[in-house]
Amino acid sequence: MRTGWDPGRLAGLVWTLVRTDFTTRYHGTIGGYLWALLKPLTMFLVLMGVFSFVFSNTAAYRIGLILGLFLYEFFQEGTRTGLESLRAKGYLLTKARFPSWVLVVTSTSNALITLTLFSVVLTVSLAAAGRAPSPAMLALYAWYIVILFVIVVGFSLAASVLFVKYRDLNQVWEVVTHAGFFVAPIIYPIDVLPERMHFYLYLWPPTPIIVFSRHVLIDGAVPSARANVLLVLEAAIILAVGCWVYGKRARSVPEYL
Repeated sequence: MRTGWDPGRLAGLVWTLVRTDFTTRYHGTIGGYLWALLKPLTMFLVLMGVFSFVFSNTAAYRIGLILGLFLYEFFQEGTRTGLESLRAKGYLLTKARFPSWVLVVTSTSNALITLTLFSVVLTVSLAAAGRAPSPAMLALYAWYIVILFVIVVGFSLAASVLFVKYRDLNQVWEVVTHAGFFVAPIIYPIDVLPERMHFYLYLWPPTPIIVFSRHVLIDGAVPSARANVLLVLEAAIILAVGCWVYGKRARSVPEYL
């Protein structure tokens, strides 16, 4: 990674890229920026309406299912855009000198904004139903979002520099994430499976995020200290590996752009 950028200039660059991505996404639409709010809101209302009909007597399961769907959607969309980021926006590197990893990190901004807005909608919905999470539980949930973001960035750093050479990687990852949807406990509670299988499910990064988020937002329970430490360790390993792969291959990226 190139260095020599002071924090102020780097922050300004990140803001410019995030703002540009956000503006480009909704440019020319009738609703404009309103779609940024309407997408998570309408999806939440539609899913709530459908699942209220199907699971009329299990409100906790209904909310947990919707939460799992949105968290996994962020993971799937964030890693996809991160994987394709250098290939899609590599031309910017020829127009200005800046650390190329910034393109990778900021590529997940739209998915993160959608997840943030959904989290606000979900919190308001829980409060309206008389099940508002405490400030401590909301803080823990926010922490899990940060960890999930770190995981997505770690994967994206490695995948983005590999994708410029190995173009089939996006197809492979699409298959993996589609299969991973059924590995993560989204449509089923993890407790329905034998406990001996839980360890392997937790190796799939979205699994602990989904399970722990349900615990703090819906059940009002804090996962054990050991579970939280293992989650942080898993995220740290993914980020470290991603940075290592990126550092090894970043110099060769211009050859394939």
